[in-house]
Amino acid sequence: MMHPTRKRRLWLVLGLVAASAVAAGLVTLALRENITYLYTPSQVYAGEAADQAVFRLGGMVAKDSLRREDGTLKVSFGVTDGDAVMTAHYEGILPDLFRENQAVIATGRRQGDEFIATQVLAKHDEQYMPREVAEAMGKAHEKHKVDDKAKPDDQGAY
Repeated sequence: MMHPTRKRRLWLVLGLVAASAVAAGLVTLALRENITYLYTPSQVYAGEAADQAVFRLGGMVAKDSLRREDGTLKVSFGVTDGDAVMTAHYEGILPDLFRENQAVIATGRRQGDEFIATQVLAKHDEQYMPREVAEAMGKAHEKHKVDDKAKPDDQGAY
């Protein structure tokens, strides 16, 4: 038979362990719901982003794809990884460094074969490209045998 003081301590420890497990589970669930994954247009069309409500689309702004709607802040542009181009639509002010043939990451949702962006980010200088985009672009360059003198280093920079 267990002493009443030890029994109380045991229940207290078990209660703390259970509360910690519930708290850890809730934190994990909340973090998992707020994660946005980065996909290239080829990956999106291959169905890899099918179960993602919100995700990031990364690649380069396709040449001659930028279209602005007169009198509004609505803009559409193509995002390419060298294999596929996905049209993205955005309403708002674009970053100063946003232009064709530059790296871009857009956060939003897929709607059919198009992407509705809620946020658009452009690379911040001539040397940096996000690691995921650099790796995807490197694979596309290898696949298409593009002679790219600049290869990404370990940090994703060119």
